[in-house]
Amino acid sequence: MTSSLPIRAIVTGHTRGLGAALAEQLLARNVAVLGLARSRHAALKARFAAQLEEIELPLAEPARVAQWIATDALRNFVRGAQTVLLINNAGMVQPIGPIEGQNPSNVADAVSLNVATPLMLASAFATAGVDATDRRIVHISSGAARNAYPGWSIYCATKAALDHHARAVALDANRALRICSLAPGVIDTAMQAQIRGSSEAQFPMRARFEELKLHGKLWTPEQSAAKLIDYALSDAFGLTPVADIREIAKPD
Repeated sequence: MTSSLPIRAIVTGHTRGLGAALAEQLLARNVAVLGLARSRHAALKARFAAQLEEIELPLAEPARVAQWIATDALRNFVRGAQTVLLINNAGMVQPIGPIEGQNPSNVADAVSLNVATPLMLASAFATAGVDATDRRIVHISSGAARNAYPGWSIYCATKAALDHHARAVALDANRALRICSLAPGVIDTAMQAQIRGSSEAQFPMRARFEELKLHGKLWTPEQSAAKLIDYALSDAFGLTPVADIREIAKPD
């Protein structure tokens, strides 16, 4: 991709973990970023005051997300850019456990955050960025979208929904829009800590993730973000609607 073209990116959940690493590295590449999250990232804003815009938005509440979409904020942010990028990163692994122990309210929150909001933002983005010659949507997926795990029925189902959404959108054959539901690898984040903190009764495969941590086999958020951004801005992005960054690039 020609680096001289103006690029703007929207990143959800930009205040911690992979989202924070994505926002920081995009900003370091002189890409303007609009961060959407429940809170703001004060340290990142202090470093990139002119390039970073932030909106405090409860992403697990679709009604609030719809209200924000109805404003001109998204359209104003992408105006004038030739390449616009949406990274649907925000997500949650809870509720963890067998179906009989899942709280219906927690299920609703997970489906709202992991599925409803990304799909709503993708639709709004496709309309708001219509003047851009190059529009790209990245759903942050997971290996759990492609393999069922005991205790993760909600997480598996919601991530699989993103995969299938990308497949269907790709069939629309919109030449100015590329999409990929991209698994970012197993990353050492707060979500991984939640997984290791669950009981074996909740998540029988917990020992596998403890081993990954113990033997240093987890990617850092920074490693994953670098590979993900390189791919998202490459000419290869969108050739397949579902991908795994581990099959595209290896960590340094």
